[in-house]
Amino acid sequence: MDSQGYSKRFHPPLEKNVGGTQGLNFIFLLLQYPTTLIPAVCLVPAVVLGQVCGLSIVQIIATAVAIPIFAVVVFAASLVVLSRRYDSKALVDGAHWKDFIEIHDAAAAKQFDSEKIPMATFIQLYMKEKADFKKGVDPVMVLFEYRWKIFRFILTLDHLVFFSSKFVGQLVHHSQQADTAEVRDVYERGNDFYGWFLGDRMVYTSGVFEKESETLEEAQDRKLDIVCRKLHLQPGEELLDIGCGWGTLLCHSAKYYGVKSTGVTLAREQRHYLHETNAKQYGVEGKVDIMCMDYRDIPTDKKYDKISCLEMAEHVGIKNFQTFLLQVKDLLKDDGLFYLQIAGLRRAWQFEDLIWGLFMGTYIFPAADASCPLGFVVEQCERAGFEVHTVDNCGVHYALTINKWFNNWMNNRDKVVGKYGEWWFRLWVVFLAWSTVIATQGCSTVFFVTLHKNRSAFDRKNTFVGEFPIAVQQ
Repeated sequence: MDSQGYSKRFHPPLEKNVGGTQGLNFIFLLLQYPTTLIPAVCLVPAVVLGQVCGLSIVQIIATAVAIPIFAVVVFAASLVVLSRRYDSKALVDGAHWKDFIEIHDAAAAKQFDSEKIPMATFIQLYMKEKADFKKGVDPVMVLFEYRWKIFRFILTLDHLVFFSSKFVGQLVHHSQQADTAEVRDVYERGNDFYGWFLGDRMVYTSGVFEKESETLEEAQDRKLDIVCRKLHLQPGEELLDIGCGWGTLLCHSAKYYGVKSTGVTLAREQRHYLHETNAKQYGVEGKVDIMCMDYRDIPTDKKYDKISCLEMAEHVGIKNFQTFLLQVKDLLKDDGLFYLQIAGLRRAWQFEDLIWGLFMGTYIFPAADASCPLGFVVEQCERAGFEVHTVDNCGVHYALTINKWFNNWMNNRDKVVGKYGEWWFRLWVVFLAWSTVIATQGCSTVFFVTLHKNRSAFDRKNTFVGEFPIAVQQ
C-alpha cells in the first residue's frame, strides 16, 4: 500500500485556543519540584483552613491529603466536560463512519448508529478486531479527510483511568528502576519489529526532505548529515549520543566525519544490532560503541567534544529535565556543542492533541512526559547555563517520514502478524496513520536545537562565522 495521505488537507471546522492561560506553566513548575512545591501547595491552605475552622492536627493532615486528590478530580472532570462541549455527537456534512468502517460489535454499532464515534472507543474496537477499515480504504486518508466528521475527540473513562492510575505516578516519580522497565519493554520488543517500518537505516526520528518523492533512506541520510554539520564534527573528536537507538548516527559520524562515537541506550537489543549489523555495514568496527545503561549512570571521568540527544530527553521527564541538562553540561567540554532534538505538543493545544498524546503515553512512548512546547525546552536550557544558537521546527518533515513508515508497515503486514500478532499490527497502524496527521497540522512537532555553554570566553565568531552561518528552512 502506498498511502498518499500526507498530500491530503483537511482542517477541523472550529479551533479554539484551549491552552492560552498560565495553568500549563504552573503544572510544569509543580512537576519540577514534586517533593517540595506540591506538599507546600497542599499544606498551606490546609493549615489556614485549620486555623479558621479550628481543625485538629489529624483533620489538617487529612485536608492536605484530600486537596491534591480533589484538584486532580476537578481538573480531569473539567477536561471531560469541555471536550464534550467542544465536539458534539452529530455527524458532519452527511458523512457517516459506515462509509469507511465496519463495526462487528453489535452493541457498539447500535450505540453509535447515528452519531460520531469517540476516537478512543474506535481504537479499542479496532485493536480487538471488533472493527475494521473497509476493504480498499486507506486509514491515513480517513483520518486526514473525515476524522472530524465521523470521530469525536473527547475524553473517555479509559483516559481517566490511565490518567489517575498510571500517568500521574509517572509524572511525579520517574525513578531509575521505573524508567528502565518502561524503556526496555518498548525497545527490546525485537529489532525486526522496528525494521519493518523504519527501513534499512533503523533511524527512529524524522528525516529531512527536499521533495516529497524522495526515499526514506535519502531523507534519513540527509538528516544524519545535518546533525553532524550542526555539531561541527571534526576528525579525531569524540561524540557522545545519549539515547542512540540502533547506532546509525554513531556509524554515520564515524565513517564520514572521522570521529570516535559512543552511544548510550538501555536496550540490549540495540547494542547487539550496532555490533552485529550496523557497524559492519558502515565499516566502522572498533570506532563505535554503545554503553548499555541508564543516562544517569554515564561515567563522569571524561568530557566529550560534542554531545547529541535525539528524542530521548522526552523520557527523562519534566521532573528530571533540569538535572539531565546540567549533567550534559558537565559532560561537555567548554568549547563543545550540544545538539538536542526534542518532540513536543504545541502550546495552544486542541483536544485532538491531548487525546493523541494520551494514546501515545498509553501504548507507544510511556513516561515521555517531557514532550513539551518549545518555550519549556528553551527556558530549561537557558536556566541550565546553555546558550541557544539555532532552533529548527521540522514537524512537516516528520509527517513525511511517518507516512513512509506507515507504507513500510503496511507492506510488511504478513511478517508482523505472523510473528507478533494482529493486535500489534493494528496498534502500529493507528500510531503511524494518526501521527502522520498530527505532525502535518502542527499538533505535535520536532525541534532541532543547537546549544553551547553560555560562557563569555566561548569563541562564537570562529564557531559560527563560515560557509553555513545561518540555518535556513526552505
